[in-house]
Amino acid sequence: MPLIRSSKLMPLTRWLLVGALVVPAQAAELKPDTLAAFDRYIRATEAQHAEDLRGQHFLVIDSLSGKSRQETYAKLRQGEIYIEQIHTKEDDRPIQIPGGLVHHWVGVIFIPGVDLSQVLGVLQDYDNHKNIYKPDVRRSKLLEHNGNESKIYLQFYRKSIVTVVMNANFDVHYTMAAPRRALSQAYSTRIAEVENPDKPNEHELPVGNDHGYLWRLDNYWRVEEKDGGTYLQVESVGLSRTIPAIFAWLINPLIKNIPRTVLSNLLNATRRAVEQSAGSGSSIPLQQCGGSIELSAAPLM
Repeated sequence: MPLIRSSKLMPLTRWLLVGALVVPAQAAELKPDTLAAFDRYIRATEAQHAEDLRGQHFLVIDSLSGKSRQETYAKLRQGEIYIEQIHTKEDDRPIQIPGGLVHHWVGVIFIPGVDLSQVLGVLQDYDNHKNIYKPDVRRSKLLEHNGNESKIYLQFYRKSIVTVVMNANFDVHYTMAAPRRALSQAYSTRIAEVENPDKPNEHELPVGNDHGYLWRLDNYWRVEEKDGGTYLQVESVGLSRTIPAIFAWLINPLIKNIPRTVLSNLLNATRRAVEQSAGSGSSIPLQQCGGSIELSAAPLM
């Protein structure tokens, strides 16, 4: 059968493709009700975290059924990565985010032959994150450190449909949950999109009044030493603008694939850095705080 070309359909198709690229780049504003709903989502997520810890589910895979849990642990010890998308609910109902999208993912890896302190030594090397996590992180700096608290700066870079550069500040808090278990919470306090990066007219767009690629980002790390190595889990909860329904068919696959790719890159980069540090026999000095070791936030966009 010959291919039929329609002079009416072809321009429409081109318009949809162009529109899908342009609409996400239009200005968007973070509304108070969007932020309030995201804060509610975070509270529900952290309530679930507390319940998991009470139930001895330190890692997300601990909540799997017996056989599935054993198989997943075995795959992790063989070098595979576990990645899952999560949707926190409240009273078994989805939490609506008007004007925003929540991107909630978790990933786990296993690093054999290393202990908790070696993993934490890499994770807390704030000033070196720009090297460990490049190209997703272009700049990094420890701004303040006081006891169990730290403030850090990261500049994110992501090239997909468009190139996006973000300046982000985080408040980080750590807890040693047990002698061989560590927790970290990192909350974004400021995320500013960079317009015209690396050009003479480079500048930040107003916070919360930009293209809406990333308005908030909270990261939760869990580190556990056992089975002859250390398990590393990162859970990321991000907030962005919504996508108009007419363009969802093109944008939604990117929304699912990009976080998965970034999470995989993040965990693999951490594993390489830990293995290189352990293999060289050198270690990054740990920040001692009251006899505990500080755990940093690692980047994710």
